[in-house]
Amino acid sequence: MSILFSPAQIGTLQLRNRLVMTPIHLGYSPKGEVNDQLVEFYRARARGGVGLIIVGGCGIDRIGNAFSMTQLDDDRFIPGLRRLVDAVHAEGAKIVPQLYQAGRYALTGQPSVAPSPIPSRLTGQTPVELTEEKIVDIIASFTNAAKRSQTAGFDGVEILASAGYLISQFLSPLTNQRTDRYGGDLEARMTFGLEVVEAVRVAVGPDYPIIVRVAGNDFMPGSHTNTESRVFCQALEKAGVNAINVTGGWHETPVPQLTMNVPPGAYAYLASGIKQAVSIPVIACNRINTPGLAEEILQEGKADFIGMARPLLADPELPNKAMVGHPERIRPCIGCNQGCLDYVFRMKPTSCLVNAEAGREAELASSRQIVEPQRILVIGAGPAGMEFARVATGRGHKVTIWEESGQSGGQLNLAAIPPGRQDFLNLGTYLTNTCLELGVTIEYNITATPETVLSTVQEGKFTRVVIATGAHPISPPIPIEAGVEVLQAWDVLTGRSKTGENVIIVGGGAVGVDTALLLAECGTLDNDTLRFLMLQHAETEKELYRLLTQGSKKIIVLEMAKGIGRDIGPSTRWSMLADLKRYKVNCIDETKVLEVRSDGVLVENAGIQKVIPADTVILAVGSRSNNELYHAMQGQIEFLSIIGDAAKPRKALDAIHEAYAEAIKI
Repeated sequence: MSILFSPAQIGTLQLRNRLVMTPIHLGYSPKGEVNDQLVEFYRARARGGVGLIIVGGCGIDRIGNAFSMTQLDDDRFIPGLRRLVDAVHAEGAKIVPQLYQAGRYALTGQPSVAPSPIPSRLTGQTPVELTEEKIVDIIASFTNAAKRSQTAGFDGVEILASAGYLISQFLSPLTNQRTDRYGGDLEARMTFGLEVVEAVRVAVGPDYPIIVRVAGNDFMPGSHTNTESRVFCQALEKAGVNAINVTGGWHETPVPQLTMNVPPGAYAYLASGIKQAVSIPVIACNRINTPGLAEEILQEGKADFIGMARPLLADPELPNKAMVGHPERIRPCIGCNQGCLDYVFRMKPTSCLVNAEAGREAELASSRQIVEPQRILVIGAGPAGMEFARVATGRGHKVTIWEESGQSGGQLNLAAIPPGRQDFLNLGTYLTNTCLELGVTIEYNITATPETVLSTVQEGKFTRVVIATGAHPISPPIPIEAGVEVLQAWDVLTGRSKTGENVIIVGGGAVGVDTALLLAECGTLDNDTLRFLMLQHAETEKELYRLLTQGSKKIIVLEMAKGIGRDIGPSTRWSMLADLKRYKVNCIDETKVLEVRSDGVLVENAGIQKVIPADTVILAVGSRSNNELYHAMQGQIEFLSIIGDAAKPRKALDAIHEAYAEAIKI
């Protein structure tokens, strides 16, 4: 019997299952008010079967805020909040707000505040040190926000004490250098957080559920590990907290928390450590993206509840699909961060690469249905072609896909090859299986020509044609000495081309970085060998790290513009650049390649020319649309459109969203 979908309690709060939608910054409330967009977003997740929704963050004041955040700092917000609560309750789920105060992480345009004036690498600002009087005011803001939550009908509250926000800043010796009663040893640094909890408990009464979200490990050198976090959680339990929500490190941590290269469930051990120290329920979070993994964590006793945010952004019906025994139908979160974290960093409302409907539930609720089904031919079974087919078929059209190769997925298959990027395959598998289940016909190894396409349309087999033929890699006009072989990165990634020991990659964008990281792992320790050597104490920690990061190839990445990986999203780029450094990949920007010779590559940097020796040269300088078929048929087919990279090479998010938009227009 499933533990995940069994009823459970947090304090007095009865939940229909153990799946919690943890807070995610959405940016849907420009004025701090609940609106249709926010209500319908959470209504869809409640209808999808989740047990508890934590809305967050919800600002307790304006000085510790971020952009477009739902607010709890004034009574005027209560009617809207009540409307949100009623919508979620009507679908059978429970809902609590996360009480949010960012401290030195605040982005308000005004000076931020913190325990001590320690600059933040995240915002680039130095906060103002809080006086004791201002600390009292902030505690009052927490309690007032909690009382408003209770008035609005929320089922409890969550207090944010993780990720490097204000309570975390008081807890950590890195950001708390006070000499009053709020600073000093660990017990003193816990004072502020405990006073917040104690004041909230008095304000809401003894039976109102309080959850606290903590960092299971700050992952900041010189800050807290799971050991200190356990001590804090034990004190929280004594202060009347009903559950602990355990996440990973700070936003400033050098250890990736949510990127695709983090192994699924990697941080469940943090929740396990807390669970061993307390008797109240513990929620495990971070990169738990499938019901199967969630069930495994619960079965092993590492936690009592499972927290998911982005997987429910990707598919609000995840719980229902799992409960009826069809986890394969779940649209997978692939940890790409393109529509969630990257959008947050750019101060844009949250979206999702794999789910073009995320955040648009209110807008799409009244989208018109088709009047007359059409017979549609899609050329190309990449992400854009399959997403179009999936959506169009779901609306009642009959769709056939012609794919030139012997497999579907297009560039998703390419994107999944570098280390830590394998989740892209999950999206390709989902799209393929869903299309087939809906009745889409996928015909492989068919080369579409203007003649074959036109003849099928003229014969009445199809009434509309959609071109989704993707893109090809670019070969720039660089002189190449006769007899010298220059490879394309796409061929290296797929294994069609092999490389020597001294490799130069021309192009420092996403594809160049991916290729460098793939080649950098050649000759390093594999996971099984590492585990064996560690268990046997066969090598020192320093030597094992060297063997993990020192491969058999010398790799140089050359980029003509300033900066490496500029087309990689900000939430992922930093960790990939750190990996390049870790593997000792030599990255040289602002360098122009003049010629490829038999002895290496002639380059120019800062006006100086030199030859860099290499036995393999790889091109990773971008792609161009494969749109010849479209242009050849323009004006000859009444209903002809082009989508995805065939229209313009972009990110996968853009391709999928464009395909969705094209499908719902028909």
